[in-house]
Amino acid sequence: MTGTFLNIATVLLGSALGLALRGRLPDRYRETAFGAVGLVTLVVGFSLALQVTGARDVVLTLLALVVGGLLGETLNLEGRLEKLGEALKRRIGGGGRCTEGFMAASLLYCVGPLTIVGSLQDGLVGDYSLLATKAVLDGISSVALASTLGVGVAFSALVVLVYQGGLSLAASAIGQLIPDPGSDPHIALMSLVGGVMIIGLGLNILGLLRLRTANFLPALLLAAALGAFRP
Repeated sequence: MTGTFLNIATVLLGSALGLALRGRLPDRYRETAFGAVGLVTLVVGFSLALQVTGARDVVLTLLALVVGGLLGETLNLEGRLEKLGEALKRRIGGGGRCTEGFMAASLLYCVGPLTIVGSLQDGLVGDYSLLATKAVLDGISSVALASTLGVGVAFSALVVLVYQGGLSLAASAIGQLIPDPGSDPHIALMSLVGGVMIIGLGLNILGLLRLRTANFLPALLLAAALGAFRP
């Protein structure tokens, strides 16, 4: 839960700063900050993805990503998430900026591979580096959102606590059933696949590529199953 508590702190701090700077934050500051987060996201992704032990890891990771990605495309996961966001925006259109800020921030902070992979890493092996990166990104986003949408953004921290914290606790419960989660081949392959997904997310943040990263989420489940073939 360490990563989740850190994430909550940055959301609250960013929201407070955004309210203080409301209407006075130049776009170039946000762009520079997001660029820094994008670069660090790449570093974190590579640190996970490069933990390969041989050609078999590469093949299994590729298989999980290709099949999982195709399954995600068939289910149109990213498109469905975007439609969900748009539907919520329409439903709360008359609810005021505070409600809009709460919903927009909640969706932004809780949807995406960084949330899921980071929560699993934190719960299974106690590694909250991904969630720490996400916390910085969410903190910067909170400044931008709160400066335009108001105090409702800060209340999204409750959603982060319930959703993200819940994922970490569930992963921790599963991890307790595994003798050594840190060396378990199923979890190791999930980390490799998750690392590649995080690299894609970093490229998206930097604007270098436009990958539908959410469509790769089924690859995590496939990686857990394919871990049985990892040496």
